[in-house]
Amino acid sequence: MSHPGAYGGRCGLARALSKLGWCSRTGAAALVAAGRVAVDGRIERDPERTVLPGRTAILVDGRPVMAAPRVYVALNKPRGLVTSAADDRGRDTVYRCLADAALPWVGPVGRLDRASEGLLLLTNDTAWAAHLTDPAGGVVKRYHVQVGRVPDGTLASRLEQGVEDRGESLSAVRARVLRAGARHGWLEVELDEGRNRQIRRMLAALGVDVLRLVRVAIGPLALAGLPKGGWRLLDPAEVLALAPPSNRPMAGRTGLG
Repeated sequence: MSHPGAYGGRCGLARALSKLGWCSRTGAAALVAAGRVAVDGRIERDPERTVLPGRTAILVDGRPVMAAPRVYVALNKPRGLVTSAADDRGRDTVYRCLADAALPWVGPVGRLDRASEGLLLLTNDTAWAAHLTDPAGGVVKRYHVQVGRVPDGTLASRLEQGVEDRGESLSAVRARVLRAGARHGWLEVELDEGRNRQIRRMLAALGVDVLRLVRVAIGPLALAGLPKGGWRLLDPAEVLALAPPSNRPMAGRTGLG
C-alpha cells in the first residue's frame, strides 16, 4: 500500500477515489450513491465521508481499491468530439479514440471544445493535471487559429492587449501572424490560462470569425506527428517536463506496469 502522504491529507471519499486513479470524481460520487463503495467494511453513501487515501480501506463492488499506475496520454483530438466521458446529448466523445486501448481510467486535462482540435492530455494523476490547468503554474498552451479575414500585426497586438467580454478581461500571452492569404489567414496564439472558449471569445469581441482552432503545444510538449485521432503515452522526460516542481512523478510510474 502506498504511503498516504503520496495522495495528500484527508479528503472526501469521491475525491479520494479520483486521487487514487480509480475513476473521475463525478463517477466516484455515482458509485457511492449507488451503494457500491464500502469504507472499513461498511457500505458508505456519503461521497464527502472523510478518508485518508492510501490508508483507509476502500472497496468498490467488493474489490479493494489500490492506487492505479500513473498514466499520461497525449491525444490528437479530432474536430467534432466532446471532451467528456459521456454526453447527455449522445454525441461522440474523445474516449472513442481510446476505445481499444488497454488503459486504466484517465481524465482530460482541461478542455478543448467540440469544434476545436489538437493536443489533449489525459491522465489519472490529479496533482499533475491540476498543475497544468492552474494559471499560477505558468504552463503556456499554443494554438494555431484560422480566421475569416486577412490577419495582420494590428489584430495580433489587440489580442495581446486584451479585450473585455462578459465582464472578463481576456488576453493572449503572445500572438503573431503565421500566414495570410487573399481572404483568410492563420494566427499563432499563446495562453497561460484556459478560460472557457477564450480565443473564440477574444476574436468574436474583435469581430473576427474563427474557421479552425488547433492546439499545437502544451508547454514544451508539441503535437508533432501524432495523427488525427491517434494517441500515445508520454515518455518519462515529457512527464517530468510538465510536472509541478514540488511534486515531480518518478520516471518509472509513467507506463502501464
